[in-house]
Amino acid sequence: MPQENKIHLSIVIPVFNEESFLEKLFEDLIKYFNTKEIELIIVDDGSTDKSTQILNQLQKNKVYNFVFKIIRLEINSGKGKALQTGLKKSIGEYVLLQDADLELDTKDSNEMYQMIINNKDIKCIFGSRYLSGKLKKNNYFFNNLIGKINSLIFNIFFSQSLSDVHCGLKILHRSVIEKINLSINDFGIEIDIASQIVRNNFFIYEYGVSYYFRTTEEGKKITWLDGIKSFYYLIKARFLDNNRATNLSILFSSIYMAYVGSYFGMGLGNTIFIIIFFIMGLIIGINYKIIPSSFIFLFIYLGSYFGKGQGKVLAILFFFLVSLYLAKKLNKIKYINYF
Repeated sequence: MPQENKIHLSIVIPVFNEESFLEKLFEDLIKYFNTKEIELIIVDDGSTDKSTQILNQLQKNKVYNFVFKIIRLEINSGKGKALQTGLKKSIGEYVLLQDADLELDTKDSNEMYQMIINNKDIKCIFGSRYLSGKLKKNNYFFNNLIGKINSLIFNIFFSQSLSDVHCGLKILHRSVIEKINLSINDFGIEIDIASQIVRNNFFIYEYGVSYYFRTTEEGKKITWLDGIKSFYYLIKARFLDNNRATNLSILFSSIYMAYVGSYFGMGLGNTIFIIIFFIMGLIIGINYKIIPSSFIFLFIYLGSYFGKGQGKVLAILFFFLVSLYLAKKLNKIKYINYF
């Protein structure tokens, strides 16, 4: 008979050169999570400072009740790789993902844990630095702006309403962990996690958390360049990491919508219309397969035969909106949805 798993929560924390924060982090973890039903998995991602020695000493002190595991990666491989490694070793019914830099409060981690275990319908909670009335310290406007823009783009691409897709504090049920297959090794892991959760039809709840931004001098590793790079990950997650049928639909709809856009405006205005309609086609391709998408194109084509000048534009827009409504109905038909 297999032994029953008694670990209820796995806490996975990636660490890279965090010698200044580890002892305080460990104190907080003992304060809020010090039970035998919890395992702490710290992934030492090739630290070159005193982090490795501090972790080993903390493990030897035995002043904790939780199961304490340290996984050492000899070469710094990135936050994403560290999280993937920790997730593969975790066995808890729930998994809490948390950073080691104390920008986020471990008390909030515990509040999220209590919330998810007391509501079995919730499988996933993301922390949000923008929702709460809790304490915040953030002097970096550009980083903050990039984070909000990325969240907005994510919401548009995936039809969500998240306020903070990049927050490093998350708690997931084991059923979510088993469905996702993470592949990004750097800070883009946050987009990878969120996009795969949405693709697998899990609802993401958000919980407002405190935030104490640290400076580069204090060890901050993510930069505005990582924020810019995340634009690529958003595009990859939405337009490249799809099955063949969806990719074919995206290609088809973006081409015909760009063609439709070529009939509007002149000169630079015409180019702008082509780009706008091309983007609309990408979004249509994500949400509709070939048959419903063809239906949209057919209606736009029919609309082009009505009116002249501005009247023709209005007719096309009207037929386009009607086609979206009807295509949505078609999309729900089982056999049509395969194509």
